[in-house]
Amino acid sequence: MDNAEGIAGDGRCLFRSVIHGAWLRAGRQSPSDSLQRELADELRAKVADEFLLRRAETEWFVEGDFDAYVRQMRQPHSWGGEPELLMSSHVLKMPITVYMRDKTSGSLKNLSEYGQEYGKENPIRVLYHGYGHYDLLRGHDATTQSRLCKKR
Repeated sequence: MDNAEGIAGDGRCLFRSVIHGAWLRAGRQSPSDSLQRELADELRAKVADEFLLRRAETEWFVEGDFDAYVRQMRQPHSWGGEPELLMSSHVLKMPITVYMRDKTSGSLKNLSEYGQEYGKENPIRVLYHGYGHYDLLRGHDATTQSRLCKKR
């Protein structure tokens, strides 16, 4: 159940992990590296748009100037974090659960859950390494279709 799959550390790892998880959740095979990169950039753009749509409810938790933050997040090598995970759950209309490996026991700890309003079953599962990198966690059902995944 905690089968981690390495994701390229190219500034897109959060978006790559999420989109890869959405594909697997939809019952699709893993996207190629180039398609994963393209889909990650597409998700990033939609996440930035979602920030603007939800500005009234999100501006307070973004550090610094909101517009500058959104502009920066549109750049392909800007790292994503908690705000982007939350917006990804809204864009995809899917729950996302973030785990971290306990350093002493090696077991997975549930750090946070996003998008619970879209259901609690079969979330996209990502593993946060604590130093700005995310990988995909495999081992969930593939039942729900993603709007991004349906396009391809």
